Amino acid sequence: MLLTQADIDGAVGDLSGVMRRTPMIASRTLSERIGCDVWLKCENLQRTGSFKPRGAYLRISRLTPEERVRGVVAASAGNHAQGVAWSATQLGITARVYMPTGAALPKIAATKAYGAEVVLEGTTVDEALVAARRYAEETGAVLIHPFDHLDIVAGQATVGVEILEQLPDVDAIVVPLGGGGLLAGILAAVKPRRPDVTVVGVQAAEAAAWPRSLAQGHPIAVTAMNTIADGIAVARPGDIPFAHVSRFVDAVVTVNEESLSTALLLMLERAKLVVEPAGVAGVAAIMSGAVDLSGRVCVVASGGNIDPLLLSHVSTHGLTAAGRFLTVSATVSDRPGGLIALLELLRDLGTNVVDVVHSRVANGLELDEVAVTVSVETRGPEHQREVCGALSEAGFLRE
Repeated sequence: MLLTQADIDGAVGDLSGVMRRTPMIASRTLSERIGCDVWLKCENLQRTGSFKPRGAYLRISRLTPEERVRGVVAASAGNHAQGVAWSATQLGITARVYMPTGAALPKIAATKAYGAEVVLEGTTVDEALVAARRYAEETGAVLIHPFDHLDIVAGQATVGVEILEQLPDVDAIVVPLGGGGLLAGILAAVKPRRPDVTVVGVQAAEAAAWPRSLAQGHPIAVTAMNTIADGIAVARPGDIPFAHVSRFVDAVVTVNEESLSTALLLMLERAKLVVEPAGVAGVAAIMSGAVDLSGRVCVVASGGNIDPLLLSHVSTHGLTAAGRFLTVSATVSDRPGGLIALLELLRDLGTNVVDVVHSRVANGLELDEVAVTVSVETRGPEHQREVCGALSEAGFLRE
């Protein structure tokens, strides 16, 4: 159940010249914010936009000629789907991918563009995986599991190999955690060579199967998940990843949705990197204080495939969480100049008005009053407090 050094060396050799050696980028913003030397391992810049092709290509490339003829099948919310589709096409093998009905449209389109047949089934990756297993049993197609296979974990281990080569004096590595293939691979590559390196897995709090599983000593499925980080929304840890994680990991922590959106916004604004919610879980962990580290820290940005519509929504949520976007409900006089007085005050306070909704029929209004919901851009939490205080003092806000 555990990778050997020979397994990892073999993966490095087989993937050489196929996978990109993704960059390791220093982040001054994160370093200053958390007080240690932070570097980003940019797997969002890997082929197909995530680390997934490492394991998918390795697994598919090792199929026998008889297996290749039968084709491959997979289940994924998007990143593994694209990794399998791209890898199978590169190797001249047919691929079918089952995706949840709610999968992001750009991920569905990309998977098709990479050459796979896409079938939408189920509402979660786990339900799609049931359909993929059934198809494999009926047709003989080889199931390419997203994380629960030694070749998959070995492929992901090459990320850990690169981290040690690019940042040889690394003190800690923070890794997004879903089914566990990436974390297991990094642990297998790093811990035998550098047992002193702290390795931390990060889950979305609304899809966190690992903490309870580790406490009980075996994989346990969660019954419900609700997170923007669809790439790590996996109900049950894989058996093979669990064997590695339970033996080697130093800690597994969780982050909430607000932390994920704030981290995504920071990556866009300051690092100039497009990273999906699952991919910023590690950044969210160090920004929110979910994990306390020191020295030289590598955070893996595991993927960058995000629906533009979700990006817009998450960016707005992140701006709100960061104190950069404020919506207030004010009451103004239903007389000429009533609304202007509110807007002029907001102007004088240095805000930028984004949206105004004007209503005469809101509950609790007097005959000569109007309810106004106004959204403004602000400079941060302190500025928001200043704005709210001034609006309250001027009589626009009611208790």
